[in-house]
Amino acid sequence: MSGTSAVAERCRDENVELVRLLFVTQSGAVRAHSVDASKVESAVADGVTLSQLVQSYNALGLRDKDGRFDAAGEVRLRPDPDTFRALPYAERAGAMLCDIETLDGDPWPVDPRSSLRAMCETFRTRGLAPEVAFESEFHLFAEDEAGDPVRVDERGAYATGSTRETHGTVLSMVDALKAQNVPVEKYYPEYAAGKHEIVTGHDSGLRAADHHVLLRETVESVARDHDYRATFLPKPFDHSTNGCHVHLSLWDDDNAFYDADRDGLSDTARRFVAGVLDHAPALVALAAPTVNSYARLRPQIGAAAFVCWGRGNREALVRVPAPEPGDGGSSTRLEFRAADNAANPYLALLGLLAAGKDGIERDLGPPSPVSADPGNLSASERADRAIERLPRTLGQALDALEADSVLRDALGTDLFETYLEVKRSHWEAFTDSAVSWERDRLRQVY
Repeated sequence: MSGTSAVAERCRDENVELVRLLFVTQSGAVRAHSVDASKVESAVADGVTLSQLVQSYNALGLRDKDGRFDAAGEVRLRPDPDTFRALPYAERAGAMLCDIETLDGDPWPVDPRSSLRAMCETFRTRGLAPEVAFESEFHLFAEDEAGDPVRVDERGAYATGSTRETHGTVLSMVDALKAQNVPVEKYYPEYAAGKHEIVTGHDSGLRAADHHVLLRETVESVARDHDYRATFLPKPFDHSTNGCHVHLSLWDDDNAFYDADRDGLSDTARRFVAGVLDHAPALVALAAPTVNSYARLRPQIGAAAFVCWGRGNREALVRVPAPEPGDGGSSTRLEFRAADNAANPYLALLGLLAAGKDGIERDLGPPSPVSADPGNLSASERADRAIERLPRTLGQALDALEADSVLRDALGTDLFETYLEVKRSHWEAFTDSAVSWERDRLRQVY
């Protein structure tokens, strides 16, 4: 049975009437068109028309009017039938992840998902298949009558009370993810009050990014069913952050990041780390893509602020987690800690793979690992060890990205420049509002 027919049959068997065609724009927002089940076969076979203009909206929902797309111009959403799921949290609804194609049926150069697929294929042709997991943090809260947020609990710090408070909600989230074949490995309340983390299992690079999109949709939908709200915002409240740690390894027949004779970490892994560090300032423009992201990337709050790596070091940009006892060959991996859930996961992973690939191809060597909190080192100690600060603002990160020819080549000119246009419009909207805020505040003083 063809993929097209199989999706139509599953719609009939699972009583699905509407199918959401999911895609992620440059802003990092998940978007959707929905088709009736009677049209799902034609949607898979022929695609669904979409305005190019959708890719010009920033995270604030504002169109970049100076961008390359205007009211004229169309592309097509092409659903991937292998990603079809009946949605357990939405009555008679299903979903598929989509590529975006030109009207001629070619991959649209501005599409992040098909661009990531091409990068993963490049690795596979070299005998190295990426295995990835996105480790997502989020906050649950309620709303008062005025619509203002009310924290669910004030315990935090991994308290069992936080687990009990929202057990039914989290259990429904886990059940819904498993029903969509998204593997769940563990759950725990995180350090801040109201903060939670669901850890999903590793999968191939593209499928892992797909799973992350499904997780975001699931968490937000189930939270509403339980009269909560969920936010993935990097800095949602005072004294709270949400990250999205990306775990990654490369595989041939075995884990190419593991070498028992090199203290567990292979030369390939070390070169990959070196590439990530070398491109770190530009990478955060893809992985931490909002103004709010840089309120999180600060020293000594459990997120990365400095360009360094270390074993088990949760303040380093790249952490090498401790392997499972007796199973280093399977569990050795790298964790990139600067990413957050506002990122388009396809673009964040594409950039990370491109940076690591550059390190491998140039035979780069990483600096010595850092075994202490880099925030506790003096400025001179950091300078001696070439431990630099990550960009402090989205504007600085975008400048670094614009100057990075490796990431430009990896994304392709059209995707690279479109992304910069959208994110520049986000940054400019913030700086314009900051001028108004400063004027209004200072008028009260002077």
